Amino acid sequence: MEITIHQLLEGARQARGVAVVIDVFRAYSVESYAFSRGIERIYPVGDIEEAYRLKQAHPDFLLCGEREGRKQPGCDFGNSPYEIMQHDLTGRTMVHTTSAGTQGLENATGAELLLAGSLVNAAATAAYIRQLAPEHVSLVCMGLACRRPTDEDTLCAEYLQALLRGEPFDQQAAIEVMRRGDGQRFFIPEDQAFAPQEDFALCTMFDRFPYALPVRYTAEGRKYIEKVEMCPPLIK
Repeated sequence: MEITIHQLLEGARQARGVAVVIDVFRAYSVESYAFSRGIERIYPVGDIEEAYRLKQAHPDFLLCGEREGRKQPGCDFGNSPYEIMQHDLTGRTMVHTTSAGTQGLENATGAELLLAGSLVNAAATAAYIRQLAPEHVSLVCMGLACRRPTDEDTLCAEYLQALLRGEPFDQQAAIEVMRRGDGQRFFIPEDQAFAPQEDFALCTMFDRFPYALPVRYTAEGRKYIEKVEMCPPLIK
C-alpha cells in the first residue's frame, strides 16, 4: 500500500486511489459528533450559496456552516462540536459547508473513494481502508481555510499513516504540539462564542468513535456522508 500526504486544495486535486480528506479543527470532528448525536445523513457542500439553496428546498434540513471559523447567517449551527453535542439530532439530515474540509471533498475529483477524516475517527478510518486493501492512499490535509497547512491536520495524516503501517505514534506529544500551535485559537477569551475551548478537547480525543465516514452519491450525483460502523476487533 503506497501512502502519500498532501496539503490544501492543490493536494486535494492530486489525490488518487482512496483519499482521506482531513479537517480536525473542525469540520470532520463536527460530522463525527453529529453522527453520535443521531444525524442520519450529512450533505457536505463547498459553495455556501448552494448550501443555502439546499436548505431552502428542504426546510427540515439542518444547516451547519462557517466561514473564517464563524457561524454564518441563516445557519442552525456553526462549526463547533461542543455546540453540536448540546442537541438531540436523531433522524435529522444536515447540510454542512465550511472553509476547508468540504472544499477538499469538492476538489478531490481524481480519487476513486473519498473519506472524511479527523483524529476522533482515525482508527476506524484506517480499519476501513485496510479492509479495502487499496494500492494507493492519499491523505489530504486541508489546513486553515485552505490557505496554509496546520499542525492538527498534518499530525492526523501522520497518525493515519502510522496506523496503516503498524508503526507507533505518540498521541500525547501530538496533543501538546496542537495546543501550543494552531489549537491556541480555542483559548482566546473573546472568541469563546464561536471557538470554545471545549472544542479543542473534543477534536483531540483520538479514536473516540468506531466509525468511518465514506462519501456516497445520490442517484442525482449529490455527495453525502455515511456512517459505517467498524467491528471493534478491527480498531487499534
